[in-house]
Amino acid sequence: MYVRDAKNRDEVWLLDHIESMGLDDTAFRSRDYVLAVDEESGEKAGFGRIRIHKAEDDDRDEVCELTSIGVLEGWRGQGVGAHVVERLIEYASDEGFDTVYALTGEGSYLAQFGFRRIEESALPVTLETRLSAKRDGVDSEAVPYALEVDRFRMPDRLRAAFKRAPEGRDEVSNEESAEDFGIDSDSATYKYDTGR
Repeated sequence: MYVRDAKNRDEVWLLDHIESMGLDDTAFRSRDYVLAVDEESGEKAGFGRIRIHKAEDDDRDEVCELTSIGVLEGWRGQGVGAHVVERLIEYASDEGFDTVYALTGEGSYLAQFGFRRIEESALPVTLETRLSAKRDGVDSEAVPYALEVDRFRMPDRLRAAFKRAPEGRDEVSNEESAEDFGIDSDSATYKYDTGR
C-alpha cells in the first residue's frame, strides 16, 4: 500500500467516488488529490485533497484546507485514510503552511491526528464563506478544525494497520479497463473496429 499524487487519468474514478460518498467536489482539480493504492493489485483504496484558497484581502496569506477524504468501504479500518491525511499534511508543510484547516462533521476522526475544534470567529475570512457553503451543500454538520502541521501525529495502530493492508481481501485484477479512462464501453466505437 502506498499513497501517490492523482493523475489526469484518475479524474473519472475520483469524481465517481466523490459523488457516491457525498463529498465536496467544489473547484475540482485532480492534481489537488492524492490516492492510496494497493501495490499488489493496483486497486485504488482511498483519496483526499488539499485545497489552497487565495486570500480575499491583501492583509492575509493563502489558506490551506484539507477536504474530500474518502476511503472505499472494503478498505476502511486499515489506516488508508490516515496515510492520505499524513501525505496531505506533508504537502501543506512543503508549501509553507503552518496551519491546515478542515470543515467537517467528522471531527472525531481528525482529532486523532491532532486537529482541534476552533471557533468560527477564528477562521480566516475565506473559510467563513466556505463553511457556510459547505453547510448548505454536502455537510450540514460541518464545524471548523485546525492543525498546526508540526503537531500532526500518526497513531501507531493506524501505521501498523496500513503496513498490513490489504488484510483479508480477495485478489483483485490490476488490469485497467475502458471505464478507468472515462470511456463507456457499451456505447464506444473504435476507429479500427472490423465488426467481428
